Amino acid sequence: MPNTFPTTESVIRIHAPGGAEALQLDEIEVGWPGPGEIRIRHRACGLNFIDVYYRSGLYPLDMPAGIGMEGAGIVEAVGEGVTHLQPGDRAAYACQPPGAYCTARVMPAKNVVRLPDGIDFETGAAMMLKGLTVQYLLRKTQPQGGLQPGDFVLFHAAAGGVGLIACQWARAMGLQLIGTAGAPEKCELALRHGAAHAIDYRREDFVARVAEITGGRGVKVVYDSVGQDTFAGSLQCLRPFGLLAVFGSSSGPVPSFGLQLLAAKSLYVSRPTLFTHLATREATQEMADDLFGMVARGDVRIPVERRYALTEAVQAHRDLEARRTTGCSVLLP
Repeated sequence: MPNTFPTTESVIRIHAPGGAEALQLDEIEVGWPGPGEIRIRHRACGLNFIDVYYRSGLYPLDMPAGIGMEGAGIVEAVGEGVTHLQPGDRAAYACQPPGAYCTARVMPAKNVVRLPDGIDFETGAAMMLKGLTVQYLLRKTQPQGGLQPGDFVLFHAAAGGVGLIACQWARAMGLQLIGTAGAPEKCELALRHGAAHAIDYRREDFVARVAEITGGRGVKVVYDSVGQDTFAGSLQCLRPFGLLAVFGSSSGPVPSFGLQLLAAKSLYVSRPTLFTHLATREATQEMADDLFGMVARGDVRIPVERRYALTEAVQAHRDLEARRTTGCSVLLP
């Protein structure tokens, strides 16, 4: 079948690691999908803090490199062996390798799923990476004995894109989520989205407040995407046999520590990643179905707060790093 699509597409790439200004708008050729691949035309692309890690060089890439790990759009073509998608399907994904900041791309089909008709493209693009992250954290990354209704959990950066989804998901599970955020209005946002308690870490000692909220017992699990700045305090917030799940490092990597630090309360520490959980097409579909179900039932609403043109990617990254964003943001090709 001949390739009848435009051969040149707009893409945001980096040619060397750096600040937001390292993002460049290039025109590149995009061809026909090979075995196990699809070609998708984006209607919206998700913006995530992990994109900053790749752009800055914290997570190395071969140069020049595309940026962005989630998007939604229309499948234009499928390669040999792809049976779960067809041309014309509405689709969404969270996927490696990065490269979502573009008008169209050829990419592996494994982590691409059909987008239900009731979910628009902006919501689809904003929900996949963040929503699937919450899915694997709250459903699969659990402390000893699991999580039951009424249990306390601590979630840092609760007013961010992942955090606001986690607040809602935890409420649907009956959990008492204690969220931290860096401003009173962000704390209020977390509470409106389902957090049972919110702590302004710029004004309050979150360790002392967690102890007060839990009557000194501590929480069963801490979900921490901040890393360096919160690691020590997160450990202090845990009850005996508690779990610290560090799934990001927005303040810098967690410092080295001796295992004896965990001994007093027999604590567990994990560094889970989304793409370990999305290792197969079947696992991706199962997790996506859970996420889509939560959204369809209204248990989780995806707050798309900011929209940028694809050509405004530099400003989008500056806003992201300056903590000027709440909820989810998307780039529109």
